[in-house]
Amino acid sequence: MCGIVGAVAQRDITPVLVEGLKRLEYRGYDSCGVALYADGELRRTRSTQRVAELGEQIAQDKLSGFTGIAHTRWATHGAPATHNAHPHFSALANEKPRIALVHNGIIENYEELRTELEGVGFVFESQTDTEVIAHLVNHLYSGDLFEAVQQTVRRLLGAYAIAVFCRDEPHRVVGARQGSPLVVGVGNNENFLASDALALAGTTDKIIYLEDGDVVDLQLSRVWIVDSEGKSVERDTHTVSIASGSAELGPYRHYMQKEIFEQPRAVGDTLQDIESITPELFGDGAYKVFKAIDSVLILACGTSYYAGLTAKYWIESIAKIPVAVEIASEYRYRDSVPNPKSLVVTISQSGETADTLAALKHARSLGMSHTLTVCNVATSAMVRECELSYITRAGVEIGVASTKAFTTQLTALFLLTLALAQTRDLLTEAEEAEHMKALRHLPAAIGAVLALEPQIMAWADRFASKENALFLGRGMHYPIAMEGALKLKEISYIHAEAYPAGELKHGPLALVTASMPVVTIAPRDALLEKLKSNMQEVRARGGELYVFADGDSKISSAEGMHVIRLPEHYGKLSPILHTIPLQLLAYHTACARGTDVDKPRNLAKSVTVE
Repeated sequence: MCGIVGAVAQRDITPVLVEGLKRLEYRGYDSCGVALYADGELRRTRSTQRVAELGEQIAQDKLSGFTGIAHTRWATHGAPATHNAHPHFSALANEKPRIALVHNGIIENYEELRTELEGVGFVFESQTDTEVIAHLVNHLYSGDLFEAVQQTVRRLLGAYAIAVFCRDEPHRVVGARQGSPLVVGVGNNENFLASDALALAGTTDKIIYLEDGDVVDLQLSRVWIVDSEGKSVERDTHTVSIASGSAELGPYRHYMQKEIFEQPRAVGDTLQDIESITPELFGDGAYKVFKAIDSVLILACGTSYYAGLTAKYWIESIAKIPVAVEIASEYRYRDSVPNPKSLVVTISQSGETADTLAALKHARSLGMSHTLTVCNVATSAMVRECELSYITRAGVEIGVASTKAFTTQLTALFLLTLALAQTRDLLTEAEEAEHMKALRHLPAAIGAVLALEPQIMAWADRFASKENALFLGRGMHYPIAMEGALKLKEISYIHAEAYPAGELKHGPLALVTASMPVVTIAPRDALLEKLKSNMQEVRARGGELYVFADGDSKISSAEGMHVIRLPEHYGKLSPILHTIPLQLLAYHTACARGTDVDKPRNLAKSVTVE
């Protein structure tokens, strides 16, 4: 979601701030802005356009400075408008602005604080909860910004990452985090803040990951951190190699297309040249944990939730362990029956998903201490919070609609399935060898499916004029149908729903007409004949079927039946292969409709607010 960049240096840091915002565009935003200390005062430029336009506006305003903060905002409180954009200023009556502040997250008690601050004379210019923080810092300021921020955060309820600087202390930026990510970048006589280490690629590779409750004081040659109790703490400095080229588009039209075609590499890297299945793939002590558990609870949101649903089929079929899959944003708000012997598995691309982190903490508070995460960011909060982990190797994913993160999650979850089965003596050497052979061939198999792109583009031209679509799957391909529907609605803005094909006659069939395309996933598995009957139900009502079939599934094109054949059936790993054409269909349909593929309206890449 929102992005933060801050810096204190002895040089003009405007280019660093703007470049940092460009690197954070993938998170999604509807406004952006920069504030700097210049000529003895605070100056800012804000925009509801893209960061590129903000950069042009900064140049026109001749804005520069050695201390500053910048922000991309995804609207929560207040409409996407310039007066609601960050950075926010705070000034005492009849004075120039003294405090500049940016904020990610949501302050739950902002109305109470706003009333209090209005009562002592502060005038609000926006509808945001963020402006409350700026005025509160100003209200509590008595010459020491670090102290004022510490006092301020003690009064905040909710999630936040903030960066703030003061006119009266121009070589200082203060940050704080609670439930929203914030990192420090360490330089040579200059220091930086960001919500994502990617924002600092090319500027510094020395990164400190702040913990919840931390407040950090950045000066030219000093980084000072205190924890939630106000005690000075040392946080490890990591050398993080973030290749700036990973954010380059290259020959592709959009990042989403680039990331779809990176999946053979991403899956191959995620497999890490694994030669055999062992619980230790998930961390030291995994064998002991896997032996102790009798069930699995998967917590995730969005695309990651669909990965969890797919894993449920695998784990229950191969490892014979009962699995519950919960939408993380719902789980902690209902009464559930905790099982201390359950393995709690969280799935998150960023490892900072607020709902999933909160659900994990809730599960632990109920006595479920065995935790494991499947995550794409080794240094994320999710990895630090969990006992065990498997780090996918998708690389940086810029497009808001997840592609390579999803297929690498599925790959990791299949490895988890095999490790659990092995621990329970349910995986013979011959079966392990067969599964490893299939996994090693997976990147090449994905590459063969990607070669179907021209055929899928022809379908996309037909889909572009539609406003509704239905996706059908059975068994472990039903979650893949759900993912396909999500992709189409996310980036093309076509309303799409997914159903288990057997549920057609229980309601969805009423929607089927010639103008409602019905996308069907038809692998050659034990449910194929049942699925063929479901497809005939659609044809009998005049519906148009678009079928992704395996090469030997004996489904042929006919009137009302359009078929694209995948090169081969892939057994238990078939859901991964069938994901690829659905991604391409969504992508090319969105292109045909002219939508903003990489930054779809109203959506954010990293959902760091509840």
